Amino acid sequence: MTRSIGKLLVANRGEIAVRVMRTARRMGIGTVAVYSDADATAAHVAAADEAIRIGPAPARDSYLRVDAILEAARIAGADAIHPGYGFLSENAAFAEACAAAGIVFVGPPAAAIRAMGSKSAAKQLMERAGVPLVPGYHGDDQDPGLLAEAAAAIGYPVLIKASAGGGGKGMKVVESAAGFAEALASARREAANAFGDDRVLVEKYLTRPRHIEMQVFADSFGQTVHLFERDCSIQRRHQKVIEEAPAPGMTPERRAAMGRAAVEAARAVGYVGAGTVEFIAEGDAFYFMEMNTRLQVEHPVTEAITGQDLVEWQIRVARGERLPLGQEGLAIAGHAVEVRLYAEDPMKGFLPQTGRLAHLALPEGQPGIRVDAGVRGGDTVSVHYDPMIAKIIATGADRAEALGRLARALDRTEVVGLRTNRTFLAAIARHPAFAAAELDTGFIARHEADLLPAETAPDGLTLALAAAAVLGRRAGAAVAEADPADRWSPWTCTDAFRLNRPRVVDLLFEVAGATQPLRVECVPGGLTCEALALAYDLDGWTEAGGRILFTADGRRRSAAAAFDGDRVALFLDGAETVLRVVDPRAAAGDEGGGAGRIAAPMPGTVVAVAVKPGDQVEKGQALIVVEAMKMEHTLRSPRDGKVAKVNAAAGDLVAEGAELVVLEEG
Repeated sequence: MTRSIGKLLVANRGEIAVRVMRTARRMGIGTVAVYSDADATAAHVAAADEAIRIGPAPARDSYLRVDAILEAARIAGADAIHPGYGFLSENAAFAEACAAAGIVFVGPPAAAIRAMGSKSAAKQLMERAGVPLVPGYHGDDQDPGLLAEAAAAIGYPVLIKASAGGGGKGMKVVESAAGFAEALASARREAANAFGDDRVLVEKYLTRPRHIEMQVFADSFGQTVHLFERDCSIQRRHQKVIEEAPAPGMTPERRAAMGRAAVEAARAVGYVGAGTVEFIAEGDAFYFMEMNTRLQVEHPVTEAITGQDLVEWQIRVARGERLPLGQEGLAIAGHAVEVRLYAEDPMKGFLPQTGRLAHLALPEGQPGIRVDAGVRGGDTVSVHYDPMIAKIIATGADRAEALGRLARALDRTEVVGLRTNRTFLAAIARHPAFAAAELDTGFIARHEADLLPAETAPDGLTLALAAAAVLGRRAGAAVAEADPADRWSPWTCTDAFRLNRPRVVDLLFEVAGATQPLRVECVPGGLTCEALALAYDLDGWTEAGGRILFTADGRRRSAAAAFDGDRVALFLDGAETVLRVVDPRAAAGDEGGGAGRIAAPMPGTVVAVAVKPGDQVEKGQALIVVEAMKMEHTLRSPRDGKVAKVNAAAGDLVAEGAELVVLEEG
């Protein structure tokens, strides 16, 4: 039976909410956004026809509240709810509540969500169906002693995984029995926090696996198809970093076999809508891993190679229509690669970053590039949600062309205010092993030295460009503040005019904890800068759009510059450098700290304290666990010693830099 959808509420936030609204609007459907207090001015709110507040910032008080979302749908008169991904997208009770309220749930039946929502139950179902599984324990008994015995029987290393949900939450690799209890406790806490379910399963950890998943789709008329595969092997902490389609090296025979297995898995649970069947492959073998009963973050690469809009398919199926195409009508054209641009610091263990995006320039409009973003310049990345800034998708006639476009797009991406993984992603895109498709889930760890090179001091050209940016900004400010009645007053001049003397400006920059003095001489048409015994002629001030024209070594080039308070960020040839403009008249602050002071690396919630004053601790021992952005961060002792103070307890909210534990010599 065909159902009318005139107004669609999107029960999510960020780029997926914006993405769904764009498709709905193209289909002539009205859109409704929901938002928490932290998202009142967010991009997805601006993209909707109307928006309704659903609660405070924490997800458990807003985006995870079934009652608040259903009430918003009632107020707006929405006919349907699209759950996006994450939050309530794989919540069977939410799907049932929508049905009970007479609202179309744009997703699979609750029974299918329930069957596949538990990794353990899904694996038991696949085992009965004869689908190959990784050796492991998928039972219901969650006694810690039993789980430890199962791990020993499987053989280390093992992988503990949350039975509900995905995205790397509640997933821990355990190398030996000594670390099993701590890893189990952490996995359970993460799982409970992210999914409201602390059950886990234990599996053999494969050492060189590839992660390959099949996109499936089914309608209510019994037709089920697959839209080919995606390779998601490039991962960090079990979270996908780069995804591509089709999978490199995939033979037609293997594609057909995995496609059949994925379709049969969907049919086994009476699936309807979009879903993803994930496999782990090693050598010639592949094993069922899990099924995600929702749209995936990486769905754009499938859209790129098939030419289909998967959100449109979802809405059409939810309206009771047949699938737009059968299996014989689907084909692969070209290649697509997607990266996830995150606010995180690769040089500090990829710690998530929070704060304001002072400047954001994404490579939209370039040939073969698609950008899905849920934030804008000036927005704040909050501690309450995932720190993804955008997805950048590159397409090409073949893999080489797609990778080339991706690398150039990343070079043209500018983020100021927060550290990101941009240069890390660009390093992967250009790595010879990645170009050769030498893919497995250990790729990043294996090539870490290449992907995360040590930070170096800025060269003379970078310092000269920073000087040009600073002086250009001052000139612009002076023009804006000049008295219209006396535009030629020397008191508003910023080019260092001195009577019968060279026009010289002295600047002081700080980068990587070191200061660098710089002398700049203003000359007609630009400036000359002597930096590190090299001279640079910069023949253009900072222009509109934050670009600097310059000539170096006979080459006419340009660089981008943007400011965040007293910091200036330079973007040149794919590299970025952030320098602080130092006021020599300001007093130096006391940084404090030291090896005996353990501070919160970011804002978050303390979930566990493993020590008390007077305890003797060893280097590397877990002291305290902080949860932020749905992930746990264990803070460990930097040395042997004795605990002098513990300044936090489980449940405390802590700010970045807050002193949590103090050690003294033991």
